[in-house]
Amino acid sequence: MGTKEYSILYLTDFYYPAKGRKYYEEDLYIIDQLRDTFKILICHPLHSKDFESIVDIIVFRNTGSVIYYKDYFQKFVERIDHMNILVYNALTGKGDMKGKQHLLDLTKENYPVIPSIEDLTAMEKLPVSETYILKLKNGADSIGMKQVSHQDLPNLNLKGYIVQPYVDFEYEVSFYFVDSDFQYALYAPDKEKRWVLEQYKPSREDLQFATKFIEWNALGHGIQRVDACRLTDGKLLLVELEDLNPYLSLDALSPEARQHFISSFKASLLRQLDLNVLNQK
Repeated sequence: MGTKEYSILYLTDFYYPAKGRKYYEEDLYIIDQLRDTFKILICHPLHSKDFESIVDIIVFRNTGSVIYYKDYFQKFVERIDHMNILVYNALTGKGDMKGKQHLLDLTKENYPVIPSIEDLTAMEKLPVSETYILKLKNGADSIGMKQVSHQDLPNLNLKGYIVQPYVDFEYEVSFYFVDSDFQYALYAPDKEKRWVLEQYKPSREDLQFATKFIEWNALGHGIQRVDACRLTDGKLLLVELEDLNPYLSLDALSPEARQHFISSFKASLLRQLDLNVLNQK
């Protein structure tokens, strides 16, 4: 629309310590790629309040897990909603924006997901396993994860946790989307090295699997990552649907794939900004 140069408040934490990932390098690259199209103000998420009303859109990127500042994040969400400020990703997702609740919901809806429960009265939904994994319902990045035996499980206080069976898998694979459009896939050939990634060429069945979760989430706009594991029988199961601020591992892409993603990201931002201007008229 026209020649308006839109402004972005880009929220990131350059110092967030993430195992196997360099958040600051990825965000510096993205910011550099956006500069020719947008005016950009960079800010830590804890300091955004004074700048939110002076930009056209807020981009919530590599800020780390919001578990470390959940009260501030909740106030941020309430403030953005009250002020009707445009945010990317849209804050309407049902994935990890709401912790691991989506794994419980998808289990109940019989999606191909690692079976997850939060109450031992629902144990029939889980396959019998010698070992179970406990994950914080509102956790991220394996924070608070525990491995327990079948024998010990009934004696534990599960408040605030979800329970999953231990799953033996060949490798993990992630599918990346901008809005509802598939961009690229990456996988970890060595399952002991989750963040040593290579480009992956998905099959038609792989994309059908990943798209199921994108359609279920119905996110208005944003970047989503569908994390899955390949079982020894060849099937895929969802590990997590990241729809708040997924790390993109752009350094693992070819230059062509990286540029394609950046072009898709820019186009998505501009669509939302132009639509917002039209709606205000």
